[in-house]
Amino acid sequence: MASKCSLSTLFPIQSQLDCALDDATTQQEKEHLVYQYLKKLDEREDLRIPDFHTGLEWLNTEGPLFLNKELAGKVVLLDFFTYCCINCIHILPDLHQLEKKYSIKDGLVIVGVHSAKFPNEKVLDNIRSAVLRYNICHPVVNDSEASLWHELEVSCWPTLVLLGPHGNLLFSLVGEGHHDKLNLFTECALYHYGEQSLLKSHAVGIKLYKDSLPPSILSFPGKVAVDNSTQRLAIADTGHHRILVVASNGNLLHTIGGPERGRQDGNLSEASFNSPQGVAIRGDCVYVADTENHLIRKIDLLQGKVSTLAGVGAQGTDKEGGAMGPQQSISSPWDVALGTAGGVEDNVLWIAMAGTHQIWALFLADGKLPKGSDSKAGICVRWAGSGSEENRNNAYPHKAGFAQPSGLALAPEEPWSCLYVADSESSTIRTLALKDGAVKLLVGGERDPLNLFAFGDVDGKGVDAKLQHPLGAAWAPQQSLLYVADSYNHKIKVVDPKTKQCSTLAGTGEAGDTLGPEFNKSCFSEPGGICAGDGGKLLYVADTNNHQIKVLDLASKTVSLLPISSECPDSGPSKTLGTTKVPTMPKSAARKEMPPIEVCAGQTVSLSVRISLPEGAKLTEEAPSCWALSAEGNKWLLDGQIITGDIIDLAEPLHISTKLPAAIKEIKNNPSLTLGVWVYYCMEAGKACMMKAASFTQPLQINGSPGEEEVTVALTHAF
Repeated sequence: MASKCSLSTLFPIQSQLDCALDDATTQQEKEHLVYQYLKKLDEREDLRIPDFHTGLEWLNTEGPLFLNKELAGKVVLLDFFTYCCINCIHILPDLHQLEKKYSIKDGLVIVGVHSAKFPNEKVLDNIRSAVLRYNICHPVVNDSEASLWHELEVSCWPTLVLLGPHGNLLFSLVGEGHHDKLNLFTECALYHYGEQSLLKSHAVGIKLYKDSLPPSILSFPGKVAVDNSTQRLAIADTGHHRILVVASNGNLLHTIGGPERGRQDGNLSEASFNSPQGVAIRGDCVYVADTENHLIRKIDLLQGKVSTLAGVGAQGTDKEGGAMGPQQSISSPWDVALGTAGGVEDNVLWIAMAGTHQIWALFLADGKLPKGSDSKAGICVRWAGSGSEENRNNAYPHKAGFAQPSGLALAPEEPWSCLYVADSESSTIRTLALKDGAVKLLVGGERDPLNLFAFGDVDGKGVDAKLQHPLGAAWAPQQSLLYVADSYNHKIKVVDPKTKQCSTLAGTGEAGDTLGPEFNKSCFSEPGGICAGDGGKLLYVADTNNHQIKVLDLASKTVSLLPISSECPDSGPSKTLGTTKVPTMPKSAARKEMPPIEVCAGQTVSLSVRISLPEGAKLTEEAPSCWALSAEGNKWLLDGQIITGDIIDLAEPLHISTKLPAAIKEIKNNPSLTLGVWVYYCMEAGKACMMKAASFTQPLQINGSPGEEEVTVALTHAF
């Protein structure tokens, strides 16, 4: 279109409305002001914006969309965003709510205009992964050269622009936190143009990419942590909204949460999360940064419980803190690390608070921050960062500035005694001294604290080294080296804190999924998390966009895949009964005890078990389901063994039979047979997989007289 209309044309007009709205006291007054404003705009002919350029790449659509064709007759909300930006992530819930309230048929179409900050974000495949990761279900256009951004004179992320049915400017909202105005403006615009019969109800060709994806065991894993005392790994399976605990060989031990997002404490089988990122594991406790719930959670594997330690379940704006955890609002915690602060060992959980650009402390026991006052157990408080988005180093922690800190690694040993911070938006690694809270640069960025565009892919020393949006860091005390997930460079880098030398360890620099026999031939895709295990000999990497955990062997310099599977997946370690290895029944499993039945020596007991799965679910072949029949306390009933089998098809009931011994031995502890079933299934709609378990106990009243007829017990269970 010939028009050169931009937001600078709209700002003077809308500023008058904004001032009037600030003075209005009732919703009716606000709506009246907006309607009068829209009538004034209808009289102007200079507010039509340029259309989308031809040749742009589109996602979630059947083809390109244009304001003068497919989007004509619609109220269009343009969301100018870049997928690394935490503020852009924060407004997605507002957009999701609008999409639920108003359909395309109602006249509203939301279009994400992706205008990249980092070079990596210009690549369509990477945007597609972000669209999937953040569950964006509206059309997204890759404005890789920021053409519309510049034509409209957009100046920051996020910026929302509401258009009328002729592609005419109506409103603009800059930044986050405009939920009420966004709803007011959208509702009034739809009503105003609907009354004039200017809205059209035609469909727009939406085709969601997520609907064509096959199920996978992991979905965009954000972080991985290891407990070096037990060699167990905790994995934030972010896209499946769950936490996995696995053995070092990949055997699945516990599954908590998923496949849908939620916010539920309680038993492991009931708990739910919303896009969890950071994890820390120590013994039987897993600490979780439940990012999009704005919570810090604790998983107690021994008690089989999940609880909330901090956060109120909604995004907060507090940049000071100091309240008890469950009363303290927080904002987008992205990583956590266990540490010690003026008290007993592991008395504090350090939090990378990406949403307010700060580092916080949650006290698990009484303690004291460096140069701070005493804090009681449960207190959640800001430790470092002013809250301004900056790359500012300072000897005083509250005067320092971070830019979306997203990864933490603790180095408590002298002479390091610091917390390493992967500060993603400044593309730096910073140090936060445990003694006095001083914040210093280690590598990356530049000296100007306001320049957040000093990124690249350069090996070097200190400020001469360049990173691109690093998300993860891992400390290996055995080698005194720091390993970095340099996410947007698709590399793993290593930093020597003594020399501040940063160099590439693994990755080619191109996004891919190659398991190379050599580090420099292996490929990653936006790795987001990293930890060091086996005495610093191994690195575990959450290769986020490849939906995998990769293992880097530092001795052989090879990269392999951690196979997350189990012969029979369960939520506990396996044990051996007789000569057969079976999984332990998890505490969260459903347990049913049947009424006693009378049986005779030598008689056959048959269990007919009908199992049903949720609608749309199917058994997965990658981790086959199984069953096991045992008789603990009276093992002679099964000749000292257990009977096991695979579950291949649930269309028909399982038939499990055993013949009792002809000679009855000494009966102890009220004899019974126990059938355990472990079912691993995938939800077709949710594209997620999970495990459920159940046990059935059948008490037996045994008559010493021999019997011939078969006794059949019918059992049913729905997962």
